[in-house]
Amino acid sequence: MTVATALVSGNDSLPQLAEEAVHQAMAKAGLTHANGVLLFLTPEFARHAQPTITAVARAAQCTQVAGGIASGVFTETGWVVDRPAAAVMVFGGGLSLGHPEAGDQPVLSYAGGRLPPDWSVSGTRFGGSFAGNVGFPDAVVWQQSRLAEQHCCSVQLLGANVEVGVSSGLQLLGEPLRVERSDGYDLERLGGQTALKSLARILPLELRQNVTQQLHHLSAVLLDSDTNAKEAMAEGRYRPLAIIAANTDNSLTLTEHVAPGQFLAWAIRQPLAAEADMRQMIDLLAGTAAKPTCALMFSCIGRGPYFYSGEDRDRDVLCERFPGLPVLGTYGTGQFAPTTTGAHGLNRQLQNAVVTALVSKRLKEAHVQSIT
Repeated sequence: MTVATALVSGNDSLPQLAEEAVHQAMAKAGLTHANGVLLFLTPEFARHAQPTITAVARAAQCTQVAGGIASGVFTETGWVVDRPAAAVMVFGGGLSLGHPEAGDQPVLSYAGGRLPPDWSVSGTRFGGSFAGNVGFPDAVVWQQSRLAEQHCCSVQLLGANVEVGVSSGLQLLGEPLRVERSDGYDLERLGGQTALKSLARILPLELRQNVTQQLHHLSAVLLDSDTNAKEAMAEGRYRPLAIIAANTDNSLTLTEHVAPGQFLAWAIRQPLAAEADMRQMIDLLAGTAAKPTCALMFSCIGRGPYFYSGEDRDRDVLCERFPGLPVLGTYGTGQFAPTTTGAHGLNRQLQNAVVTALVSKRLKEAHVQSIT
């Protein structure tokens, strides 16, 4: 093997825990030294991340160590969200990590907050972010075995072809509606109705009586026009906005401002539909990367075991499709992916999504496709 992972958890966030994960992964891969290491740690490591990174670099005999703090971590063998844990992926053979190169290969990108403004138009990117409270004054991200001053890292998977797919897990409820009135983050009217009435009217009957208790399962989907919503979703021309609160004036507070004239659709996220969406996306990815070497997954903390009642069906779908495939993943607060199929250099940040990258050894001209 040229790629392998390991997941190690414990009671204390000690550098030795991450060091043990590297030793296990190196042994699986049959490597004496690594060409690159992706390392993700749970929030308990935030205050002493640098000693942990240094221990990993020393164990791998490699200075190309990249990654960051995440809400939780997982590999093909399991997941951890509630105790100190380190997840690593080591690269050997013809695969390595390095500075982003000119070309059409997606750049693995990780940030300690939102998508940096320049990342939205700088090359094709995939990855995630974690902006949670880790008891540390700044977000914790690292590259080249050092904490990154800008709290973000960008690395190229050298010698690899990368195919990226997105599972939004969203099920649309009706057609796009034109926004008529808003005030700050409060959406007041659209489609001739108050926002709350518009949402309640389109919900399944069993959910209409307790709309305010269902907001965490619902989403507003901002579209670029009143075009076919399903087509826009398929091409990535949408932005999901979480619904924070239902107000007494029948307005809804969203996570972003929407302006009159924009178009918005309602959507719901339920486990069975989300799993089916994930399965469809993996099947499409498998058509372009039939024999991947490894996979990277960036999932929202709102998916995974908290969403699937103690299981991570998204991870399971990938592992069932590719048994034994090395998988490294994080649970975070944001996910990054290309905007549209075939578009180069247009990236977006998502929430409650799963971004999956199948990585294959490069055997011919690189081909990049984003499936949403």
